[in-house]
Amino acid sequence: MEAGGVADSLLSGACVLFTLIMYSTGLSDLRHMRMTRSVDSVQFLPFLTTDINNLSWLSYGALKGDGTLIFVNATGAVLQTLYISVYLHYCPRKRPMLLQTATLLGVLVLGFGYFWLLVPSPEARLQQLGLFCSTFTISMYLSPLADLAKVIQTKSTQRLSFSLTIATLLTSASWTLYGFQLRDPYIMVPNLPGILTSFIRLWLFWKYSQGRDRNYPLLQT
Repeated sequence: MEAGGVADSLLSGACVLFTLIMYSTGLSDLRHMRMTRSVDSVQFLPFLTTDINNLSWLSYGALKGDGTLIFVNATGAVLQTLYISVYLHYCPRKRPMLLQTATLLGVLVLGFGYFWLLVPSPEARLQQLGLFCSTFTISMYLSPLADLAKVIQTKSTQRLSFSLTIATLLTSASWTLYGFQLRDPYIMVPNLPGILTSFIRLWLFWKYSQGRDRNYPLLQT
């Protein structure tokens, strides 16, 4: 195998490994829900938006014929659906969660209908779907900025997860390099905010490390 082929395989493997590690951080929430038989301190929306994001990128990967995108996002969609199912099982008020799920799924179905029925050109379909996936991913990476503002305000990083921050940094960096290798801006650009926000979180961990509760584990997920 040529050196370029080995490098490509290693980069693809890094994307798969780091992304699955990032998705697996939700297993701690899954364990918490099963042990307590409640959804206290567990947020529903991140599971739902990540699942929608996975399904969108899965469609992009299928249209592009990219095995790495297909495998990672198919696995991610299965995991997020599992987290959602367990959350709904233990959630006492299911109606708001089901309404959010139905709304986002409805938007996703309408989007797929538009891309596959009203955009006849495969090239134009790939570009528009890539733009949609990129925009959605960027919004997900930027959505926790409100939490970062609260960290600065309270001078406490208890609401942040150090292990998830590291996983996000490695995942975003590997996908940025993967997109650069493929010359695909739709993969490369949306992962840059993930790198930026991860470095901001690491800086906050360093700046407010003395203010952490000693009973709060550094690697909590």
